[in-house]
Amino acid sequence: MIVADVPVDRVVSLPDVDIDELAHCLAAEHGELAPLVSRTPVIGAGPGAFAEAAVAELERAAVGLLPAWLPGVGESRPDLGGLAAARLLAAEVARTSRYPRAFLTDLAVLALTGRRPLRLPPLRIRARELTRLVAQAFGRRRTVLLVGGVGGDDVVAGAEWLVSNGGPAVWLLGAGNDRVPVVRLGRPGRGSVAEAGRPHPASAVEAALEAALARESWASGRRWNQDYRSNELTPPVRLDLWWPAERCVVEIDGPEHCRPDRYELDRRRDVRLTLDGYAVLRFTNARIVHDVGAVVHEIGTFVRAQRRDTTEGQ
Repeated sequence: MIVADVPVDRVVSLPDVDIDELAHCLAAEHGELAPLVSRTPVIGAGPGAFAEAAVAELERAAVGLLPAWLPGVGESRPDLGGLAAARLLAAEVARTSRYPRAFLTDLAVLALTGRRPLRLPPLRIRARELTRLVAQAFGRRRTVLLVGGVGGDDVVAGAEWLVSNGGPAVWLLGAGNDRVPVVRLGRPGRGSVAEAGRPHPASAVEAALEAALARESWASGRRWNQDYRSNELTPPVRLDLWWPAERCVVEIDGPEHCRPDRYELDRRRDVRLTLDGYAVLRFTNARIVHDVGAVVHEIGTFVRAQRRDTTEGQ
């Protein structure tokens, strides 16, 4: 079975799949699912506690993706005038996109100020609307919650409640449970692993950039999707595109890179690579799709300059 065939209308277990690898696959490909990773679900506190924790994950993701679901809010300031403008904007988006008005306006205030409303909507409404909002922000049709490391009855019951109430699809990774079907994703057919040295098989963006680079003589020496580590004590990181000799790293950022946790992780990677003597060039999926020529020109300018500097320094 391939990733695209995994059911989204019920809770399933994928015991043999790495959660980070699957999240990367779903984020990189132009599919219908927006992945959301949950590493520390509530265990032993009942199904309701798991559902609450899952909705909190959805809320954190929605807050981090604020510009994507409320265009123009960046112009608002978190003072009284700015908040009033943000609430009006959220109310208009709620009207046109059929979200509950109070839900969306309160979420906008939370994202801008950190303040929660005194009264929250019922959990089922928050689960349903946050699920839809996160998928919309990622440009996908549905959100899938990837739950790592557990598969107990409370987790399964809470996950089933989410799915039945319009919440995200829930895939349990790392542990099985007799109550839910087990899905096996075999390596040869799942299309979720990028082969070292080649573009990701599920990424149309990487394929488009590779096609453009293949026409350029200066682009020789490039390596796709290879692991890099600073030293023996640091964990490896997967680089999207790499010119080792020219010490140039190109990273391709999908919508998931807007999330605060992912943004912080990216910055840490960039600092580590910079300290190791690499330049990091970042491009969004949208820019590559709409202006791949300019992206190739920018990369080429840097790579050729590095080669000239190396030649002159000999």
